Amino acid sequence: MKKTINIINKKARFEYEFLQTEVCGIQLVGSEVKSIRQGKVSISEGYCYFKEGELFVKGMNISDYGFGSFHETVRDRKLLLKRKELNGLESKLINGLTIVPYRVFLNDKGLIKMEIALVKGKKIHDKRESIKKRDIDRDMKRGE
Repeated sequence: MKKTINIINKKARFEYEFLQTEVCGIQLVGSEVKSIRQGKVSISEGYCYFKEGELFVKGMNISDYGFGSFHETVRDRKLLLKRKELNGLESKLINGLTIVPYRVFLNDKGLIKMEIALVKGKKIHDKRESIKKRDIDRDMKRGE
């Protein structure tokens, strides 16, 4: 029985306009992997930053695994990307753009991966438009 993990940062789609997405690995310790497999992870407060040419995620909360060793719940975790992908993302970080974690999931091989997105912040009128579109789509699904 294979358990699927798919934790999505729903707030990111509302707050930001997605320009590009990448899938990357995360450098984790054993108890963090077990916690993520139980679904005890939150990425809604997280964001990514570059430090000495490496990409890190900050604000990702992984709760303690109840049965084993303990780890820091909120710490900076290194994201694993190829050098070419890192350079491409770093060159695109200009005024107003940032990188946010969007999704944590298990791939086909059972490895924990994170989908990150290069985003631009939405203005208030864009957020209103998103709400309006969501309401219209919901009404159409209901058949009203």
